[in-house]
Amino acid sequence: MDAKEISLNEKEVKPIVDLLNDYLANYHVHYQKLRGCHWNIKGQNFFTLHVKFEELYTEAQTTIDEIAERVLTLGKPPHSRFEDYVRESTIKEIDTIGMKDLAMVDAILDDMAQLIAMERELLLATDEADDDGTNDMVNRFMQFKEKTTWMLRSFAGKK
Repeated sequence: MDAKEISLNEKEVKPIVDLLNDYLANYHVHYQKLRGCHWNIKGQNFFTLHVKFEELYTEAQTTIDEIAERVLTLGKPPHSRFEDYVRESTIKEIDTIGMKDLAMVDAILDDMAQLIAMERELLLATDEADDDGTNDMVNRFMQFKEKTTWMLRSFAGKK
């Protein structure tokens, strides 16, 4: 399958696929960070954050699958090696062992800010290419992260 089969211009879709693969790489590092936070959370916020981090990594896992499937829908292969994810991601790995609970929240908020910035870039690119399918998908992901950012900021007592 290629982009022509879903009435998209192959040339206009290539930058979108590249952005989606970068987005996929960042999402994988973010996902693993969420898992590390879930596994290593300690302290008085344990019960709240343990559940929240699990909710977020479960959502991230579903999102990762949708991103990869969208790349395939556009007729290209998604990146699939962790080595590539770590190399290409602007979101960096962290060691969550011994990390304080609110520092974990801050790390996740930083990731979400980076992912939202990538989503905004994707929305512009998909709009230019008339790629409504990718645009709708990314917009849905961004709305989830915007709401989650608000909730985590409120939890952490941030403005």
